[in-house]
Amino acid sequence: MKRIGTDIESALKTWLSGVERVVIVGVGNPLRMDDHAGVEVVKALKKKLKNSRVRLFECESVPEDFIEPITGFKPTHILLVDAALLGEKPGFLKLMNPKEIEMIPISTHTLPLNILSEYLVEVTGAKVALLAIQPKETGFGEGLTEELSEAVERTASMLAEVLENLLTGLKWTARG
Repeated sequence: MKRIGTDIESALKTWLSGVERVVIVGVGNPLRMDDHAGVEVVKALKKKLKNSRVRLFECESVPEDFIEPITGFKPTHILLVDAALLGEKPGFLKLMNPKEIEMIPISTHTLPLNILSEYLVEVTGAKVALLAIQPKETGFGEGLTEELSEAVERTASMLAEVLENLLTGLKWTARG
């Protein structure tokens, strides 16, 4: 799975095969600059994607607080979107399965995403993955760097297109 473009699109399409209902969880700390990229992707998706089979959650650094509404939707797929130190250029995307998530070196979240992922798989039976975005700057401060702002917009557009193509003709209601 490579940079934004056909490789990541292809990986997402493969992972989303058989999708009926999908939850997208934006994770990240708003006071750690690019760490907030996952939440910003969800915010951008809310403007681009209108489908009742999709629920979008801006969880910031406490995704565990959203377990009940996530599981209550009975998703077939749960996509966590978060910044992760991948050792790549800012904006690089990687689709990771729950086993790979535990290898992420730093987390600004109360509950590590690998534990959350395992729990969500167990409770919902859904396919769970992390769409990791390489940040440029995660020091204290607000707002995304230019590189990550552009990556967030491209990522949201790509996700909206992929999901609309897979879930054509269905209405969407925002929640979260």
